[in-house]
Amino acid sequence: MGVAAYNKTSNTANGTDGVNAGSSALPKDGSVALATGSLFVGGKITDNLGAFVQYTYDNYSSLDPVSGKWHGHSHSDNLDLRYADRWIGLDKDLIFGVTVNNNPTVQDVWNSAPAWTSPYVPNIPRGDAATNVGPTPLIYGLGQSVAGAGAYAYWNKLLYAELSFYQSADTGLKSLFSHGFETTDMTKISGSNPYWRLALNHEWGPHSAMLGLFGMVIKPFDDPADPVGPTNRNSDVGIDAQYQYILNPHAITVTASGVNEKIRYPSFKWDPNDPSYSAESSNATDTLRHTRLKASYVYRAKYGASLAYYDTGGSSNPLVFDPDGLGLAANPGTRIYVPEVFWLPVQNIRIGAQYWKYSELMGASANYAGDGRNAKDNDTLFIYTWAAY
Repeated sequence: MGVAAYNKTSNTANGTDGVNAGSSALPKDGSVALATGSLFVGGKITDNLGAFVQYTYDNYSSLDPVSGKWHGHSHSDNLDLRYADRWIGLDKDLIFGVTVNNNPTVQDVWNSAPAWTSPYVPNIPRGDAATNVGPTPLIYGLGQSVAGAGAYAYWNKLLYAELSFYQSADTGLKSLFSHGFETTDMTKISGSNPYWRLALNHEWGPHSAMLGLFGMVIKPFDDPADPVGPTNRNSDVGIDAQYQYILNPHAITVTASGVNEKIRYPSFKWDPNDPSYSAESSNATDTLRHTRLKASYVYRAKYGASLAYYDTGGSSNPLVFDPDGLGLAANPGTRIYVPEVFWLPVQNIRIGAQYWKYSELMGASANYAGDGRNAKDNDTLFIYTWAAY
């Protein structure tokens, strides 16, 4: 697949860096660019073995701080290897198996899980604007930094349960699961970190509905470049739901998810007057909550519209949310509305337009960066063409 995109931000006059947005953080604003491209291999290997493998070229993977030029990279993307079997009787239907993957929740089949939730269309990384939904719990950002394995079972198309464990994917065979570049910036976690999932599913006629719970205890190193130092403890717990109606000529999908994260930092005694001591946080613990809602409608698999909503909040912490002392509001509060319309002229091409409306960003609606820049200055028109063959 490939995605070409055009972005136009409301105001690029204020701000001079990637945190404060502004023109230097939006180098492709107002121009068409190839955002990303991927190759996929998926399906049956044997009667019980299968795989989903994605390899991606990111045209805007990293920004050279000296030249100001973007550099592209090819890398391993989402990967899921499966062994599965099925027992069927007169009154039972049990699917069970094991999974090896590199992104917690990529093995999930519902669109509300973090790995598959909106925004679905890849865009160009551009500071505060365009597809930046604000700070998110760590479970959203572990893809291609970890490798894990676990077991799952799905009983009578009703109850799904899974338990998996993840480690850093930066050494040995596990590095095959990572993105393969900028390893010093990858999130590195200590030991085996458990992920669990429960979902209650029901299907009737053209309808289906799911209500689920998921969670993960993650122990990231405080400094990715020093994976033997102190670790934080991020406890993420989420609830999600999905409803679908699919019967030609109509298709309706509604998804909702909310994740609450509690972050415990290494024990320390904070002393801002001691220059020999530094810490990631001025708090012993922080909380971060993140909500995503989306509803979409498609007519005759050709014309569609959707509305998404993103809301982030949590505790205030200047050392986490304004580590460079740039004057940012010291909490993660962000609120965004995204209406979208799209058209599929043929089956494998989608053309769409989104408008990202920011009512709050990094804790404030006005002057959030201390330089006169307002949240609404990041309002963005995003037009894309998405082709998949």
